[in-house]
Amino acid sequence: MTADKPLRADARRNRDALVAKAREVFAAGGYDLRFDDFAQLAGVGTGTLYRHFPTREALAEAVYQEEITAICARADELRATLPGADALAAFLRGLVDYLFSNEGLARTLAAVMATRDEAMAEGGRAMHRAVADLLAAAVADGGIRDDIGAAAVLMAMHGIFVAHGEPAGRDQAGEVLTLVLDGLRAR
Repeated sequence: MTADKPLRADARRNRDALVAKAREVFAAGGYDLRFDDFAQLAGVGTGTLYRHFPTREALAEAVYQEEITAICARADELRATLPGADALAAFLRGLVDYLFSNEGLARTLAAVMATRDEAMAEGGRAMHRAVADLLAAAVADGGIRDDIGAAAVLMAMHGIFVAHGEPAGRDQAGEVLTLVLDGLRAR
């Protein structure tokens, strides 16, 4: 399926139903579900499944891309409606909340996407742009120091995400994020 050619309305609905159902299944830890069963669960034919997603990995990639797109859109929304430092803090806190609210989905997508180098790189670039734009707005407002880049912030977030499996992970993640945000403040 080429990205250049828009889908007919019914084809778009079918594709969206497949992605939505896959998101639910992945969130519940059901990645190993027989691939053809995704079609039945989404209420479409098997041919429709394979026409849109020839492999389970392609379906997972579509879910991943939609998740990244939604997260980055949230960054844009916050940047447009809040002062820079507040937008950055809200975005980063939202990422932590997202991780804990969607732990099964995050784990499944991380495992699957580890083999999808270009999709991971594209998602990483989108996240980097979102954080860089938030940082730039916060620096312009004078609320955040100008000597820390998006890569460092994302590295700190990665550390929080890696450590999230601990029993007190959510509370500790919030505390570590507070440290990160305090360290970013302009002095």
